[in-house]
Parts: sequence; structure tokens; C-alpha cells
Amino acid sequence: VQPVESGGGLVQAGGSLRLSCDASGLSFSINSMYWYRQAPGKQRELVASMTYVGFINYGDSVKGRFTITRDNAKKTSYLQMNSLKPEDTAVYYCRADNPYTIPKSDAWGQGTLVTVSS
Repeated sequence: VQPVESGGGLVQAGGSLRLSCDASGLSFSINSMYWYRQAPGKQRELVASMTYVGFINYGDSVKGRFTITRDNAKKTSYLQMNSLKPEDTAVYYCRADNPYTIPKSDAWGQGTLVTVSS
């Protein structure tokens, strides 16, 4: 079972999109939820992360434009993306983990494509 992303699509520069990650099918208790992205020809990079208790981290390129939230009861995470730029074009992946289980638990979604036109 994997997290399932949704909400990707085509948007003009300056626009907004909201991505959702449904991790309710995961059998383990989730500690952190993450959003990563991978643009064509580039390495996958961390966009944002949020722990169960609410500690948040953002990649430098999205600070001030993207906001991560989560609903712990529903095992869902959201990524609100504002002021989108063409360089935000990428496949966006959701990840959920719990490093405290034995063995460690880690699950990735299949990704959702975000395309920002100039």
C-alpha cells in the first residue's frame, strides 16, 4: 500500500495548486509526512516536511510560497502551492515514515505531475 497523491495539473505562472496525499491505507503509525519533487533531468529534492507534532521544514526554493499541512486523524497531508513558477514544474511525491518502528517504516507515493507554464 502506498500514499496516493492528487491535485496536480497544468497552471500558469503565478497561479496556485493544492496537492493532497492520502496515506490512510498505510498500516503503520505515521511520524513525518513529506513532499518531494523531481524535475526532468534533476535529482529528487525535499519540498516540505511536517512531523506528527507539527515541526515543519521547507526547501529554500519554496519558502514563503508553499505551505504544508496535515490531518493526523485522516493520515493526510496537503501542499498549498502559491505564486508558482515554471521552475516548480516537476513530479511531486508524497512520503510517510516512522523511524521508530522495527524495522523502520517508509512509504512513497507514485507522484503527481505539476506543470507551470510561463
